[in-house]
Amino acid sequence: MEFTVNQIASLLGGEVKGDGELKINMLAKIQEAKKGQISFLSNLKYENHLYSTRASAVIVDKDFDPRKPVDTTLILVDDPYSSFTVLLEEYHKFISFQKSGIEEPCYIGKDSQIGEDVYRGAFSYIGNNVKIGNNVKIYPHAYIGDNVTVGDNTIVNSGVKLYANTIIGNNCVLHSGVVIGSDGFGFAPQDDGTYKTIPQMGNVIVGDNVDIGANTVIDCATFHGDSTRIHSGVKLDNLIQIAHNVEIGKNTVIAAQSGVSGSTIIGENCVIAGQVGIAGHIVLANKTSIGAKAGLGKSIKEENAKLMGSPAFDVKDFYRSYAAFKNLPDLNAKLKQLEEKVLNLPTFQEKQ
Repeated sequence: MEFTVNQIASLLGGEVKGDGELKINMLAKIQEAKKGQISFLSNLKYENHLYSTRASAVIVDKDFDPRKPVDTTLILVDDPYSSFTVLLEEYHKFISFQKSGIEEPCYIGKDSQIGEDVYRGAFSYIGNNVKIGNNVKIYPHAYIGDNVTVGDNTIVNSGVKLYANTIIGNNCVLHSGVVIGSDGFGFAPQDDGTYKTIPQMGNVIVGDNVDIGANTVIDCATFHGDSTRIHSGVKLDNLIQIAHNVEIGKNTVIAAQSGVSGSTIIGENCVIAGQVGIAGHIVLANKTSIGAKAGLGKSIKEENAKLMGSPAFDVKDFYRSYAAFKNLPDLNAKLKQLEEKVLNLPTFQEKQ
């Protein structure tokens, strides 16, 4: 990939200060960039790197006033960080969607429909009655079961497993090791102490613009006709467990090693940090935020709640409680001192 500074500035809606015909072929950190690369300056604590960088171009704030002469070409924008993010996104799309065609060996079943510009990597498997949209990229060793639908511009990375009847929307990214549609944890205890497996007959529906991190698992719903639902804009980190019949609202983000138990409904625009455990059959209101390592066992009815701790409770109360908790050793020592003083006080009779 190679673009001129002028082309990049046009994409970002920026103004060029310097040589706009310079060729750019890569993005890099400002302190590490070389000729042919572009970087950005957002945090002024890195300003000194601007005067020594070897980058061909640097994206800066339009109001930035250099303290020293600058050798590199500048692109002046409203928000350098956001502009560089846009550039990263475009670069990522270019890299991710380069591949097309069919590698051998790979398999496709009966009555499956494949869109245009689809890439099918070696040893990938597509079952019967599958619908694959346009510009979908299916990397080697991916498995797509019967009756699965995959929307346009979705990337199915190596080792992804999509069980039968799964529906994936447009513009999604499924990272390596993702499993969608596996059985939920359904077992009925028996009188003899054993467990009987409860068949899981539903499916999983994933909306548009969803990113699912490596080795994350989303279980199918229990009953035929029901669905585990991941709505549009959701971002799931690596190593997350989403149980059967869970519903996650639009634009909610969940960090690594979190787990959501069955039939829980998470609202829109929620933020759930790493290693959070959420009990089953509860509801989280929109814009709920949960701190790392929290354990949530009850529904949250009010929006914008911020919770921490296990069991989780209001974050302000948590910090007040923690302030008291971390002082317990000192408080305990003071209590013993007071106890000794009280025990050593003369009794009323001794005073007489």
